[in-house]
Amino acid sequence: MPLWEQWRHAFDDRMPIYRQIILQFSRAFVRGNIQPGERIPSIRELSTLLKVNTNTIQRVYQEMERDEMINSKRGTGYFFTEDRKMIEKMRRNLAQESLNRFVEEMRALGCADTEIKDELELFMKGGKKHANNSRNQRS
Repeated sequence: MPLWEQWRHAFDDRMPIYRQIILQFSRAFVRGNIQPGERIPSIRELSTLLKVNTNTIQRVYQEMERDEMINSKRGTGYFFTEDRKMIEKMRRNLAQESLNRFVEEMRALGCADTEIKDELELFMKGGKKHANNSRNQRS
C-alpha cells in the first residue's frame, strides 16, 4: 500500500483533515519516506487516494507551498523542497510539538516539572526499562 493510502485510515475528528495531511507529509518527509525534490501526487490523485474533497487537498498544497515545504512546477506537478534549512525547521517543529504533547500529558498526570525532567533523564540514560525500575523502587 502506497504511503498516501495509509494516511486515510489515520484521520482524527479532533483536528481538521487538511492539518492532519500536512502533518503526515511533514512526518514522512522528516523521517525520509519522502525525499527532497520528490514529486508528490497531484491534487486530484491525492484527493482520490485519500477519499477527501479536492478543495481540502488544494488547501493542503497551498499552505505547504506558502510555508515553502513544496513547490509547483508548471506542467510537471508538486515537489518537496530541497532547502536543507526548511527541512531542519520542519524537524525542529515536529520535535517541539512532540515535546509539548509529552509535557502536557505528564502535567495532566500530576507530575511536577522537576519530576518530568528527572523521569526523562532516567529514560534517556537507561531506556524505558531503567525508568520503570527506578519508578518501582520509589513505590
